[in-house]
Amino acid sequence: MRTFDPDALECLASIVEEGGFERAAVRLSVTQSAVSQRLRALEAQIGTVLLVRSRPVKPTVAGRLLIKHAMQMRLLRADLETDLHDLTPSTKGSREEDRVSIAVNADSIATWVLPAVGPLVSEGLPLEIITDDQDFTHEWLREGQVLGCVTTLKQALRGCKVLPLGAMHYVAVASADYARQHCPQGLTSHNFRDIAFVAFNRKDDLQADFVGRACGLRRVTLSQRFVPSSEGQVRAVLAGWGASVVPEMLVRELLHSGALVNLAPLVTLPVSLYWHCWNLDSEVIDRLTSALEAAAQQALHTE
Repeated sequence: MRTFDPDALECLASIVEEGGFERAAVRLSVTQSAVSQRLRALEAQIGTVLLVRSRPVKPTVAGRLLIKHAMQMRLLRADLETDLHDLTPSTKGSREEDRVSIAVNADSIATWVLPAVGPLVSEGLPLEIITDDQDFTHEWLREGQVLGCVTTLKQALRGCKVLPLGAMHYVAVASADYARQHCPQGLTSHNFRDIAFVAFNRKDDLQADFVGRACGLRRVTLSQRFVPSSEGQVRAVLAGWGASVVPEMLVRELLHSGALVNLAPLVTLPVSLYWHCWNLDSEVIDRLTSALEAAAQQALHTE
């Protein structure tokens, strides 16, 4: 079995994560020439190109496999740091390049995930949270760039285990003034085309899914504006940009205060979430899984 230089593997992962050679060199505290040399040596050992020199750079299939291996090496170091800290609490924290990465949808970050992992971070876990749409976070795990993800995918990925977390309930809201002017009767099949919807990004299909569910339509076309932040969507709605379909727990207090209006009070859109992670014997993974599971039981709805 071939062995690979850990520094070269970390160099490859850093180039992809940082989006280029120069930023990777800064992160690793080496020269850009050293970064290039390590990559060339690794490509020579493998016998194939590992990166597509685009902007930003992208890994090839072989590159993704080696990045996954680099991530697993990070996890082993994180487990070791945890064990050493238990034995010698004065042990210094992990290196920046040893950070542990997970992919989480923005709505979960804005509501229940940060309180869940906060204690682990306070204990020194070098955590990196990557955000993406809940229907796409699993692609980060599939490509080996994270050790776990919160996603809507139910089927376990190859080499991974899956844990049902519960369902997040979504509601359609607008500011009181906007609702009064554009949809005083709430959301209906007759007026949804006249309402501007604030979506997260072009991947966000929650707006159309909710309107279809509320109006009994199979396919709908909406007028949409995009704000790539859960909290930003809420602020845009409060500012009168339009309506938006957002997690009920995110706007609960604003609904109670009357600042926001529920446009379809009899309708909610449940979105089931799952935690996928590498199927490895790891204390770090086990602690992350336990923390997310406990928080989800408190915050999400039982399926």
